[in-house]
Amino acid sequence: MAEGVARNVDHGNGASAAGDTVQIGIAVDIPEPWGSTLTRRRLAAGDPNTVPAHVTLLGPTEIPVSALPEVERHLARVAAAHLPFTLHLRGTGTFRPVTQVVFVAVAAGISECELLAAAINAAPQLRRELRFPYHPHVTVAQDVAPEALDQAYEDLADFSAMFEVDSFTLFSHSGQTRWQPRRDFRLGG
Repeated sequence: MAEGVARNVDHGNGASAAGDTVQIGIAVDIPEPWGSTLTRRRLAAGDPNTVPAHVTLLGPTEIPVSALPEVERHLARVAAAHLPFTLHLRGTGTFRPVTQVVFVAVAAGISECELLAAAINAAPQLRRELRFPYHPHVTVAQDVAPEALDQAYEDLADFSAMFEVDSFTLFSHSGQTRWQPRRDFRLGG
């Protein structure tokens, strides 16, 4: 989808029940056939999170609804300043024992994801304190039984996917609906 095109915009303007803030997140979607495979694997682990497989660039962040236009302008500038790149997902990793997460590892494209995440975070409205250093990955099991974490880790140990990343997506969440894609931003302008 071309930069600037809105898609599936939340009918509540993305606003929370209070009407003055919105939760946003920014991610690189994992394309087919790999996206649905990883999403199904996450569900099979018992993870109730039904978010499609993705690499997070900015985790859930609450901003004023009035800041959305400036945030979107900032994201358009970030996208224009970064070229498309190849992302290679390979094998599994875990953040245990710090957090109960198993993920598919980013084997190539790490630097590009880190640079995008840093540039996105440079907007005053998007700066936030991170609990952990940024580490690009695709979560496939989180906060489920240890056996389910172990199984996801083993099942995807040989996973490999390589694809071009030519955009990232701004998502919004009103608190009343699931995460909805709001706008795609094409890399390289």
